[in-house]
Amino acid sequence: MNTRLAKTRLAKTRFAALMLGCLAAAPALAIDVGPGDYAIAPAGTTLGLLYFQHLRSRDFQMQGDKVPGSKFVGNVGLMRGLYYTTIASEPVVWQFVMPFSHLPTATVGGARQRVSEGTGDLTLGLTFWPIKPSNEETGTTLGVSAFVTAPTGKYKFGSVGIGEGTWTFTPQMGLIQGLGNGFFFDAAADVAFTVSHNEGWTRVSRDPSLQVQAMLRKQFSPATNIAIGYSGQWGGDLHLDGVKTGQRTRRDQIRFYASTFVTKDFQIQGMIGRDLHADGGFKYDTVAQVRLLKVF
Repeated sequence: MNTRLAKTRLAKTRFAALMLGCLAAAPALAIDVGPGDYAIAPAGTTLGLLYFQHLRSRDFQMQGDKVPGSKFVGNVGLMRGLYYTTIASEPVVWQFVMPFSHLPTATVGGARQRVSEGTGDLTLGLTFWPIKPSNEETGTTLGVSAFVTAPTGKYKFGSVGIGEGTWTFTPQMGLIQGLGNGFFFDAAADVAFTVSHNEGWTRVSRDPSLQVQAMLRKQFSPATNIAIGYSGQWGGDLHLDGVKTGQRTRRDQIRFYASTFVTKDFQIQGMIGRDLHADGGFKYDTVAQVRLLKVF
C-alpha cells in the first residue's frame, strides 16, 4: 500500500513538472485593480504607471496535493498607460498594459524548469461608466471595461513565463461605493475567455477563468489612503487534446495597500499579500508590489 502511494505521488510530481510550463508565472497582474482604480478622472487626464512585483513560493499544489521540492521566485514589472476622454459626452478611458519579467527560480518536484523571460502579452482596454456618483462620499460608481490581450510576448510551450501564446478577451465590472466618513468599498469582477490554439500536434485550450476582487479603503485625505483587500480566482482548467491536466486558476489571496501622493501629480503605492489557498499551481507566501503613478 505504501509503495503504491509513493508511486502515485511520484507520478503526480513528474506530471506537475511536465505541465508547469502551461501556467503563467504571475496570473495576478494582468487585470488586477487597486483601491480607487475605477474613479473617474477629468477628460484630458493621462496617467503613466509602473508596477514592480516580487513573488515567492515554496509550495506547488497539484490536484490537492503538495509537490515536494518545489520553489518559485519571480520579478515582474508592468507598464500601464491611461487616457481619459469622452465619447458622446460620456467619460471613457483608454488604456494599455505591457508586462515584463525576470524569473530566476522555477523548480517543481526538484526539477528545474525552463523559463521564458522578457516582455509579456500586450493588453488594450476601454472603460465607460453607466453609473456615476452624485456625491463622492456616499455615491456609487460603476464602470464596465473590455480588455483584449494579444499574444505579443515571449512564449515557449513547456516553459514558465508570463506569455499565454494566444488571444484572451476579458470583460470586467468595477464598483466604488462611498460609505461615508472617508470609507469606501472597491470591488471588481471579470471573466477571462482564452482562445484555443495548437502547439505542434497538441490542441491547447483553457476554460473561462473568473476573478473577484474586493477592498475596504479608508481615505485619510485626498492624497493618502490604506486598504485591505481580497482576490479570488476560479476556473481556467487547462486541457491538452481535450484532457484535463490539473492546471487551473484557483487562488484566494489577501492584500494590504497603502497609497499617498508625495507631490500633487506623483503617487507611490505599496502592496503586500499572500495566498491563503491555491490549487493547480504555486501558492505564493510573498507577493510584494510597488506602484508608481504620474499624472500628466
